[in-house]
Amino acid sequence: MEVFENLQGLAMLYLCGVTYQLSDIQHILQAEWLQKSKSNPTVEHLLFDSRSVAAPAASLFFAFPGKHRNGHQFVPELYAQGIRQFVVSQAVDTQKLPEANILKVENTLEALQNLVAFHRSRFNIPVIGITGSNGKTVVKEWLAQILSPDFDIVRSPKSFNSQIGVPLSVWQMQQRNTLAIFEAGISQPGEMEHLEKIIRPTIGVFTNLGPAHQEGFSSDSVKLAEKMRLFERSDTLICEACWAREVHNAQLFTWSKNGEPADLQIFKVEKLEPRGVII
Repeated sequence: MEVFENLQGLAMLYLCGVTYQLSDIQHILQAEWLQKSKSNPTVEHLLFDSRSVAAPAASLFFAFPGKHRNGHQFVPELYAQGIRQFVVSQAVDTQKLPEANILKVENTLEALQNLVAFHRSRFNIPVIGITGSNGKTVVKEWLAQILSPDFDIVRSPKSFNSQIGVPLSVWQMQQRNTLAIFEAGISQPGEMEHLEKIIRPTIGVFTNLGPAHQEGFSSDSVKLAEKMRLFERSDTLICEACWAREVHNAQLFTWSKNGEPADLQIFKVEKLEPRGVII
């Protein structure tokens, strides 16, 4: 997934705010114009679900083909709701969409990820990336609460950590933000490579390795190596000391609960209501 090929002439984007007209997106994706209207709207919202239309005039719909639901079949319905911008990978009946702008790409999911990876590249702020078998959302919300007095934070909504959820989360980044916190979840090999290019965390947090999604991996070591790919370009990684052996580039901050050498030693955890205490 190469985001920066054929982007000559887009330098003007850096001279203004973090906004995109549809013609900018066409250049970024190197997409084919299946149909082009006279309008060149500013795109603010990325959609993939026909049930979540909120601001149709500023929305761009990505039609994802799937085993049970094909987003292309909802294009006429979305057009009737006011959507006029679409990214497709299959044929659609343009005669029924006379005022629509339609971009055609080979793979709509990759197009979404490429667009948001480009968007992420325009920011030079600390970005915390969180992964692990569980605890990602709790850690994200905990960090956001602690750091909110000192930073303007953008973070993943709810548990948006999938191949679609991560792009929708990172797309929220705006010029006013001074810190970003995103979580990444995977269920099979090859997925983290795409999420790393979208999040590009400068600071990593690895929560733990457990049995979740074990069926997608041949062994724990394979799953661990795949999860650690999120931190390939991180400056700092925070993790339990037992996982530090898998890290080769980042500066480490480690903790330990079993006496293993670490920056932080946890001797006791007391579960008290309404909160726990770690010593």
